[in-house]
Amino acid sequence: MNLPQDDLLHYVLRLADTPLILAQRLGAWCGHAPELEIDLALSNIALDLLGQARNFYQYAAGLAGPGWDEDRFAFQRDESAFSNLLLAEQPNGGFNDTLVRQFLLDAWHHCLYRQLSLSRDASLAAIAAKALKEVTYHLRFSSGWMIRLGDGTLQSHDRMQQALNGLWRFTAEPFLSDATEQRLVQQGIAPDAAALQAAWHTLTAPVLQAATLTPPTEAAWRHGGKQGQHSEHFGYLLAEMQFLPRSQPGCRW
Repeated sequence: MNLPQDDLLHYVLRLADTPLILAQRLGAWCGHAPELEIDLALSNIALDLLGQARNFYQYAAGLAGPGWDEDRFAFQRDESAFSNLLLAEQPNGGFNDTLVRQFLLDAWHHCLYRQLSLSRDASLAAIAAKALKEVTYHLRFSSGWMIRLGDGTLQSHDRMQQALNGLWRFTAEPFLSDATEQRLVQQGIAPDAAALQAAWHTLTAPVLQAATLTPPTEAAWRHGGKQGQHSEHFGYLLAEMQFLPRSQPGCRW
């Protein structure tokens, strides 16, 4: 069954897909993080993100009509039907890579939800207002570790800078909008993606400075996730996440 061609539905799925995929990435750290406190923190952040995704998917199911629910959105769509940001699907790598990825997305989520909580769509505004409280903690956690490791030893600084250099090319995509988003912006439903960029820089720049980390001078250029054009890593992630529901359709536990 194909999804209806509805701007709001497809926008809500974009909002849901990024936290779902990021939660899947963070969940892989459970039992493998550098220390117990970080292990618990990453797992709790993953659960927060999963809860945000579920709220958006449940709203999307009502927009999509009969036959759709949160499980079908998460487990029965193919790769090209997902519209998450490319940054969220990048591999965990080392703790440095995971932490930089998390910080960049935490700052974006904070800016996004702050503006989305003012949406004329009451359901989106309510979901965003609740999520904003969670991502405020997420941003405090990732910012603290960015500074602690970036301004730590020579080795920790070099590894954090290396991670920032590698992930920076994905940081333009959150602020690019297409015709779908622009129509919703005109209706007062979605925030203007481009207008969020200044707020994002306001949040990230002081942390990077305190961490003695330097953003690359090259312009960020990788995008396409919103339109279902994903990196080579995404298929493997999706196969792992969807294996059980697809191999045992209709199972309940």
